[in-house]
Amino acid sequence: MKALVFERSGIDNLKLDDVQIPEVGSHDVRIKVKMTGVNPIDYFVVNALPVKPLPHIPGAEVYGEVDAVGDHVKGVKTGDRVIVYNRIFDGICDMCLSSMEMLCRNGGIMSVITNGGYAEYVTVPEKNVFKVPDYMSEELASSIPVAALTAYHALKTAEVKATDTVVVFGASGNTGQFAVQFAKRMGATVIAVSKKGWLKDFGADYVIGYDNMKEEVSRITNGKMASVVVNSVGSSVWDSSLQTLGLNSRLVFFGGITGASVNLDLSRIYSSHAKLIGTTGGNRLEITEILNKCEDCKVKVWKVYPLEQGQEALKALFDPSRDGRILLKI
Repeated sequence: MKALVFERSGIDNLKLDDVQIPEVGSHDVRIKVKMTGVNPIDYFVVNALPVKPLPHIPGAEVYGEVDAVGDHVKGVKTGDRVIVYNRIFDGICDMCLSSMEMLCRNGGIMSVITNGGYAEYVTVPEKNVFKVPDYMSEELASSIPVAALTAYHALKTAEVKATDTVVVFGASGNTGQFAVQFAKRMGATVIAVSKKGWLKDFGADYVIGYDNMKEEVSRITNGKMASVVVNSVGSSVWDSSLQTLGLNSRLVFFGGITGASVNLDLSRIYSSHAKLIGTTGGNRLEITEILNKCEDCKVKVWKVYPLEQGQEALKALFDPSRDGRILLKI
């Protein structure tokens, strides 16, 4: 089969190559990959993170059709449209037993501690496979395992409710566009910090730019500022995130494509009784919740690349003109 493979870190080392089709164990499902998301985690896998095995196939967000199943697989059959929950977990540690599979003490992220889905086929345990509703497009389905799940879990952890005003930084990005949609579904007033007017069609009540951002949030909230701030971008908007926090508020953050190191003014946090909440990924129950309630969810796609243009797709994450998701079509 064809796959994007690298033996040494560095995006220029990522090459399309012929590799062996993965075997299917008794509890495994082999998936013919149809489409995969391009996410910051994939960029970091190729460029920086320690991975195994080597040579390595990246790709953390997978949608496809079931190609073959193991002898003990009962939940899916050949031809089913499926997505892959991308956390490797044992199911028996204290985190797993608390429905926190993404924090499994003996696990990790598929595409980091295992090969990923930038390939024609991928094999995963049946417990990681979820059937996709008939109504769901392949673009939306391929955005559920990382982009949608990460945003949904973050908002649930922040306990967003109808009385909240939620400010979303990076609102037009992979996770941001889903944070806007889910926050609106939770009843909140949503302020998207972006130049993209299409976010109003995704549920944003207000779309504001970075210029005079603090003043705009103050005007919209009558001086109360935000009760929840979502930062999916990293250090570049950290100070702005803190500036928009109101009293007894929550700042939930994940990812760091613009950097992970920040200066923290402790007095700003404790004097406003604010909570800082770091989140990562989500659990399997949340995957099912998204699949059951996302009939009218949307995804803004900017570009779709073929598998052989994987290098270009990863580099495009940093294109200043990027307007929505980047996907690989297999």
